[in-house]
Amino acid sequence: MSGKRHKKGLWLDPRAKRFLILMCVLSSMFAPSLAYQFFLVMLIAILGAFFGKWKYVIKAVCFYAVICALTVWIMAEMTGTLRTMFIAFLGLFHKVYACGILAGIVLTTTKVNEFLSAMNRVHAPKKLVIPMAVMLRYIPTIQEDWRYIKDAMRMRDVSPSLAGFLAHPGMTVECIYVPLLMAASKAADDLSVASVTRGIENPNPRTCLVQIKCGAADWGVMAVAVAYLIFELCVRGGVIS
Repeated sequence: MSGKRHKKGLWLDPRAKRFLILMCVLSSMFAPSLAYQFFLVMLIAILGAFFGKWKYVIKAVCFYAVICALTVWIMAEMTGTLRTMFIAFLGLFHKVYACGILAGIVLTTTKVNEFLSAMNRVHAPKKLVIPMAVMLRYIPTIQEDWRYIKDAMRMRDVSPSLAGFLAHPGMTVECIYVPLLMAASKAADDLSVASVTRGIENPNPRTCLVQIKCGAADWGVMAVAVAYLIFELCVRGGVIS
C-alpha cells in the first residue's frame, strides 16, 4: 500500500540517509584541514534546515564555530604537553562532530515503519535491522524521560548542570541519574515487547503507507555528498591546490 507524505520539509529515503552517514564518516576522516571540517558541518546544517531543524542546526553550527575558534587559538598560543593534550582531544572531537549532527537529524526524521520497509527492500539481515529499529524509538523516549526528570527536579532545586553536580553530587545522582537509569532500563524492556507484539520478527515482506523509493531529492543529496568526498580526496592528493 502506498500513500502521500504530509510532513513539512524535505523527505529522504532511509537508504539515502544511511548512505549520507557513510559519506559523512569518510568525508570527516579524509578532511584535509579544519576549514573542510567546518564546511562539512555547514553542508549538514543546510540539509537539516531543509528538514525543518532550524534551531537544532543553528545551535550546532554556533557551538562548532566556538570550538573551531578555540582550536585555532590553542594551536597558535599554547605550547608543550598541554597543547598536545588539547589538540589530540579536539582532533577527535572534530572528526566525530559532523557525524553526530547528521545522526541526530536522521534519528529525528526517520520513522520506524519507513526504516523497516527500506531495510526490507535491500534484504538487510534481521539481526542488524531489529536493534537499529529499537534504537530509533529508544533515544527519543530517553530524551523525553530526561526532560520530565529535569522539570520535576527543578521543583526541588536540584539542577542537572555541571555546577549543580559539583555543588551537590550525592543529591544530583540520587534525584536525576538514578531515575534516568531506571527509566532507561524500563524503556528498553517496553520497546522490545512492543516491537515483538507489532510483528517486527515477521519474516513476510512489510507494507508501509509511505512510498519508499529514491526520488530526485535523494539522488541529488547523495551526488553532493559523493562530490564533496571526491573533492577532499583530490585536495589531499594534491590534484587541487
